[in-house]
Amino acid sequence: MSALHGFLFSLILFFSKNGRKKSIIYINLLVLVISLNNLHSWVLAKSFFIEYFFLDYIHIPWHFLIAPFFYMFLITYLKIEKQSKNILKLVIPIFSTIIFIRLGFVYFFSDRKTPDIIYLFEKYTSIEEIISLIFSLSIFGYSYYILRRKEKIFNRILVFDNLKWIYTFFKLGAFTYIFWIVALAITVALNFKEFIYSYYPLRVLTTVLIYWVGYQSILQLRVLNERKYLRKQINSQFSIEPHDNLNEDNLNEDNLTIPKDIIDSVLVGLELFEKRQEYLSKKITLSILAKRLNTNANYLSKIINHYKNTSFPNYLNTLRINNIVKQLKKDAVIRKFTVKAIAQEAGFNNADSFSKVFYRLKGVQPSKFIKELSRKN
Repeated sequence: MSALHGFLFSLILFFSKNGRKKSIIYINLLVLVISLNNLHSWVLAKSFFIEYFFLDYIHIPWHFLIAPFFYMFLITYLKIEKQSKNILKLVIPIFSTIIFIRLGFVYFFSDRKTPDIIYLFEKYTSIEEIISLIFSLSIFGYSYYILRRKEKIFNRILVFDNLKWIYTFFKLGAFTYIFWIVALAITVALNFKEFIYSYYPLRVLTTVLIYWVGYQSILQLRVLNERKYLRKQINSQFSIEPHDNLNEDNLNEDNLTIPKDIIDSVLVGLELFEKRQEYLSKKITLSILAKRLNTNANYLSKIINHYKNTSFPNYLNTLRINNIVKQLKKDAVIRKFTVKAIAQEAGFNNADSFSKVFYRLKGVQPSKFIKELSRKN
């Protein structure tokens, strides 16, 4: 059943809007080989070809391709193909060789009445699987190494995606390998006598992987594309009143106990901060901004409270919300985007915090606001 779902999912993925993108093609291939592996195991468990020696012993090791396809997805999604090795050039010849060896092995014994033929093939299959497991774990480990140690070469993607979902995939993948090792260890402990039930938890977990990685890859790629579009379209709508027009009384030490030259410098800095849309960064804090403006957090907080008549967090959130509202009013394309993409590109960590702030400032949920905007236009 999981294999059938995998095939259907793979078909839908292929004909999806982003189905022809290189990274999605590799995810599609990953889902496909997991499905083929599960189907193959189910067919063998049901003994459909027990009367046909040749068909019964053609065990194609689809599991050999799972880690390589994930690795290829990773380097294409991170856009580091040129700096990375294309391991498919190594994997495909090895995979083809394994199949030819298996075919030769089956052909050689197909017309011979060899004693313990079942034991012989189970042993061969298990040895083949052990090699595949070691190879797969090596690629999986190397993929994780790239993700943790090579951030400098894929900084561009980190601007739009924090990659937490890929780290979650690695956690799920680690559990999958544990179940695989346990199942294989049981087989070896039983002297290579097949114990199919030991593989059931592995099949369940791989089914979860099919749905999870497929859904997440489609969602994240959509969010990524939407955020790139938003990044190009967003323009600041704020401008601070020139600081030299301010009442001189507001600039003396008696009101704010801050020297005039510091206030003057900070207000110029805030004007640039808004024009450059630096408030869109999720990493911006009062301390970081104060450091950029060559002042301290206490002074900056007092100046914002006095001249903006609000706190720093509210000042930041107001800039973000008003900016994204302007874009929603101006561009109908953005209204079709996910709230997640809009929230992240507006400078918020997640859709929940964005929705709460949006409701507090505008008195309506963003989804409802977008619907009303679309209806009017």
